[in-house]
Amino acid sequence: MRSIHIILIICILALSTPGSCQDASTYYDNLGGKLLSARNYSEAMDLLNKSLDQDPANVNAWIHKGDAQKALKDINASIASYRRAAVLNRKSAAAWSALSDTYSQQKDYSNATAAAEELIGIDPKNKAYWLKKGTLLQMQGDFANSAADLDRAIAIDNKYKDAIYRRALCELADNRTGEAIKLLDRVIEIDAKYKQAYNARAQALEMQGDYEGAIADYDQAIAIDEKWSLPRTNKMHALLLAGRDKEAVDILLRI
Repeated sequence: MRSIHIILIICILALSTPGSCQDASTYYDNLGGKLLSARNYSEAMDLLNKSLDQDPANVNAWIHKGDAQKALKDINASIASYRRAAVLNRKSAAAWSALSDTYSQQKDYSNATAAAEELIGIDPKNKAYWLKKGTLLQMQGDFANSAADLDRAIAIDNKYKDAIYRRALCELADNRTGEAIKLLDRVIEIDAKYKQAYNARAQALEMQGDYEGAIADYDQAIAIDEKWSLPRTNKMHALLLAGRDKEAVDILLRI
């Protein structure tokens, strides 16, 4: 199947004659993008390099090259390609988003946050950008600034469940369990199958000493996703605190 893709592309190349350098660059970039979609990353790299030989200022080709390099596990090179795209076009949301996601995957949350800040500068009305930055700040333990960014996301969409959930985590981090529970209630009202909200609400209830309530919420999370091990482990701890040792041991034996 892979060889068929390559033969088809060679045939297309033989039959086509792109005009200007920019046209040729776009042409090779489009073909490289198709190979990316087919997961033929090395062959895609060849065409994307041809695209950039024709026009080194082709922002899309740099982004696609970064995607191919990332797929080939050449992370530093992919970051360099995304940065080149961002330098060429400071308003390329695709470039900054790719940078933020790649830095985040490498646990470089500081640079990921800086890239997310650029996204907000491009489109401050995009709720996902405020959520992205708020989440990254949480990963660095900066819950105060995270809360401010998440509030901006919620102001744009007051039913934005992911932002409300993250906002609840800020309250939990500050031991404001009552406020956290109110926010998590909102998430569950919006989406009754939001498993993370049940798990987080259970933890808030546990912090308040309501172990039976916590156990009930852990059970809800488990019912939604039986393969998710975290609420099962958390439930074991709550059972121990509730004095239900035999049930806790039963979970321990099955983990």
